[in-house]
Amino acid sequence: MIRRNKILIVDDIELNRIILAQLFGKEYEILEAENGEEALKLLEQYSKSIVIVLLDLLMPVLDGFETLNHLQNTKILHHIPVILITGDTSNQAEQKGYELGASDIITKPFDSKIVKRRVSNIIELYEHKNNLELLVEQQTRKIQRQSRKLEETNDQIIETLSTVVEFRNLESGMHIRRIKGFTRVLARYMAKHYPEYGLTEEKIKVIVQVSAMHDVGKIAIPDSILLKPGKLTKEERQIMETHTTKGCEIINTISVLQNKEYFGYTYEICRYHHERYDGRGYPDGLRGDEIPIAAQIVSVADVYDALVSDRVYKSAYSKAEAFEMICEGKCGIFSPKLLDCFRNTRKKLEEFADRNTQLQCQGNV
Repeated sequence: MIRRNKILIVDDIELNRIILAQLFGKEYEILEAENGEEALKLLEQYSKSIVIVLLDLLMPVLDGFETLNHLQNTKILHHIPVILITGDTSNQAEQKGYELGASDIITKPFDSKIVKRRVSNIIELYEHKNNLELLVEQQTRKIQRQSRKLEETNDQIIETLSTVVEFRNLESGMHIRRIKGFTRVLARYMAKHYPEYGLTEEKIKVIVQVSAMHDVGKIAIPDSILLKPGKLTKEERQIMETHTTKGCEIINTISVLQNKEYFGYTYEICRYHHERYDGRGYPDGLRGDEIPIAAQIVSVADVYDALVSDRVYKSAYSKAEAFEMICEGKCGIFSPKLLDCFRNTRKKLEEFADRNTQLQCQGNV
């Protein structure tokens, strides 16, 4: 047996319910209620199959306006239309009905043919509306699934390339982990205290993930320079500095696999993480907030990690020494706002560095 859609008729006068039931009984299953309280119970029970409610205003127990108000609060009116059928022809009653969410108002006495057409039109309109919302919801879920899959692909590419860089750079495997951690700490503080940069949690998540790609261009740097234990010559320094632009060339080759936000932040961080606030950085000599905020944050994270870590060309500084060197501008000039973030997150940065040193000593990485 095919289940028909239902029309709920709510009126305390039985004759009115009979007249309306005869109008729609051949096409719809009719549910009847003598007051708003009974109507709400039927709506709760049959909400998935009721296509419209024909509601009288003057009723005992719970009148039409009270019933409408309840339906509006429970969001039922979003997918089930209500037509008020009333003998009250005042403008006040009409205005209140529409304000409470009625789809239409029909005054008594009414013409049966007109009522049937208006009811049919509203049912059809809501059917299209509900179908459209369902289609949008389905498409949204599909896009979200595709987005998650693309994000997973991006993450795999980033992890693979950053691992290659660490391997070539003779890193222990902790450098990328530390960069991500330092970046997250700094970015979250900046988001909270400097909202003008628009760093949402979702953006921070992407920035942290792609921060691993900051040195991807080092893949193209010769081992004789990359792994040189002593000070680089001027010519060698110039070659080393090309890792920023070479990294961007690498990123451009894989841009088809990345969404716009991933690609944008990856490119900015890779190219500009050696720029300095006073314009004395490289490769483009940007100054101030010409430098994208993501690159500024990763820049501080990278310098801090370089100072507190052993490298082929130096031993690690203490965390206190590293803190003073950055604050005093001995490693280049950083944004005053970023330095404020750095100073106020000092404890968290040091705790994160200590935890990762312990993991490294325990051989967990």
